[in-house]
Amino acid sequence: MSSKYREEGARGALIAAVSTVVVFGAFIVLVLVSPNWPRVRDQFFNPEDFRAAAPAVLRGFWLNLRMFGWAVVAIPLVALVVAVMRSLRGPAFLPVRLLAIAYTDIFRGIPVILTILVLGFGVPALDLPGLTNSALFWGVTALTLSYSAYTAEIYRSGIDAVPESQRASARALGLTQLQALRYAILPQAIRNVIPALMNLVVALLKDVALVSVLGVREAVREADIYKARTFNYTGFLVATALFLAVSIPLTRFVDWYAARDRAIRSQTSV
Repeated sequence: MSSKYREEGARGALIAAVSTVVVFGAFIVLVLVSPNWPRVRDQFFNPEDFRAAAPAVLRGFWLNLRMFGWAVVAIPLVALVVAVMRSLRGPAFLPVRLLAIAYTDIFRGIPVILTILVLGFGVPALDLPGLTNSALFWGVTALTLSYSAYTAEIYRSGIDAVPESQRASARALGLTQLQALRYAILPQAIRNVIPALMNLVVALLKDVALVSVLGVREAVREADIYKARTFNYTGFLVATALFLAVSIPLTRFVDWYAARDRAIRSQTSV
């Protein structure tokens, strides 16, 4: 019986592979025989322009990675504070909970690019003493505020998933609410939501490019500058290749980690 299932599985995999090759092959043939393909090839896939645009776009991509690194460090910290504020119980903490709810509702309701535009152009326009006018700083700040709202809700879902008996046991031992969260609830909650958090990391890597609307010369902005100078779009292909070179391995790592986490949970639950 098992050999029969293996044969059926192998036959299904072969059919899927052949159908995939046929579909993609037909699409490639349709593109290549299109009368406008030579023009599109010269505008988007020109090897000479690829080599010419690559150095500047690569320098900009390093800035993308720096912004990504700063945001990855700041977002979990801000989100954890917001999640803890929203998880506090009792009437004394009502103002704190309302503040956390308002924060998550506002920044989850505003598109990321609008947050970037408002902070990147609005705050420097105020010319407030003691505040920097750096577009780079405000772009990363906008990303941090937006993504922290989503991340805080992921943290909160993990906190709510911890059995109530854990909180009750901690309180019975004489721990305060904050101590119960720190020592009993948060360690379990964070472990439960790590796969979901890592998916946000992949999305953040791509959304860092939105800071280009502020004039920050990251990869997409450098590609746009090359396009404006040469009227050729191949620079965007360079930026696309760089993002894929980082995002695909990161995505595969997230998938591997999620599968590993499921396997560990299934073994411990047996």
